[in-house]
Order: sequence, then C-alpha cells, then structure tokens
Amino acid sequence: MSLKVKIDGQDSFEIAKDCVKKVIFKTDIPLDSNARTKDVGSTLEISGKILVATDGDPFDSTRQLALWSMVPAENAAAYRHVTVEVVNAGVIERKYSFPRAFVIDYKEDYGNSDGIGTFKIIIKQKKDKLDQIAIEGGYTGA
Repeated sequence: MSLKVKIDGQDSFEIAKDCVKKVIFKTDIPLDSNARTKDVGSTLEISGKILVATDGDPFDSTRQLALWSMVPAENAAAYRHVTVEVVNAGVIERKYSFPRAFVIDYKEDYGNSDGIGTFKIIIKQKKDKLDQIAIEGGYTGA
C-alpha cells in the first residue's frame, strides 16, 4: 500500500512516498450533539517519518509542510488544495480532495533513540467549502 499526498497552491509540492506512514480522515461533529447537526467539519491527519533529501537534492517535502504551517491566516497561501491517494495493488482505494485546506496543527518529534524524526500535520477544509470535498475510490491508479 502506498500513500500519496500532494499539496497544490503557492509553492506546490508532494510529500515523498517513503515519508507518509499514516492518514486519518475524520468527519467532525460536536460531541454534545444528540442529532445530526449543521456544525460539521472534515479533517485529515497525515503522519510519518522525516527523511531529509539525499543525493544532492535540495528539496525536503516535510520541511515544506513545516513552512506551510507557519503561513499567517491573512495570507492567501494559508489555503491549499490537498489530495491524498490510498493505493493498494494498483487500485486507488480512496482519493480525498480538500480544495481549501488549512493547517490546524503541525508537530515534529525527534528522539536520540530511534534516529528518525516524525511529523504529524492536521489539516481542515474551510467550513464554507465543505461541499467541495471529494471522496473517490475503486479505480485503477497510476
């Protein structure tokens, strides 16, 4: 299985496939609700390993995530189009598309016992654009 994450917008990039280890899609509703509510949100949690670029390649995709997380809300670049593909045996099981996503939280964790850093980014779709989220799947991938 492979997880492909692409971020489009100002300074578009793709997270290296070797870096992404886990993706969680969530539909968020208030926990105190006793019925279906209009206060709904959608979140993607993406986590994995921080692997620096090698072989003279200056590009580090996880560094790009950290830089995106620090873009101020007033800047249009805070909102990006995020696409996540879950591919298993050449079949795209799920493809999530968040066209107006922004960063809620970003963390990097380093320890001297493992020797590899980890990252976790939580992104959310802009609330007034929830109807633009696309969830696809069940077709042959590239």
